Amino acid sequence: MSVTTYVLGIAAAIATLVVVIELLRRRRLRERHAVWWLLAGFLALIIGIFPQVLVWAAGVVGIEIPTNLIFFVSLVLLFLVCIQHSSELTRLEDKVRILAEEQALARQRISDLEAAPSDDAH
Repeated sequence: MSVTTYVLGIAAAIATLVVVIELLRRRRLRERHAVWWLLAGFLALIIGIFPQVLVWAAGVVGIEIPTNLIFFVSLVLLFLVCIQHSSELTRLEDKVRILAEEQALARQRISDLEAAPSDDAH
């Protein structure tokens, strides 16, 4: 790989980390959602700085082409992010359903109270 490829990889990893940290700082991203992105950024930075780590890791796992390991790890990380978001979405859907039911019951109770004859009217 050329020096340009290494520099581009390092720059992309640093950009990813900076963006995620800035989103955390501005409270646009919660810590539990940032974990996987920070992990991906740090792994990319390590591989960008020490490319032989990728070759070593590919050999340990038994993958002949180190780039395939990058794709595999990337897919696994994205899969984990999807699972985390699906879990969060399910939890939020349950909360919305419960809130809608409580709001409907409150609205019904208000309607019933407004329709009931008042003791003060006699």
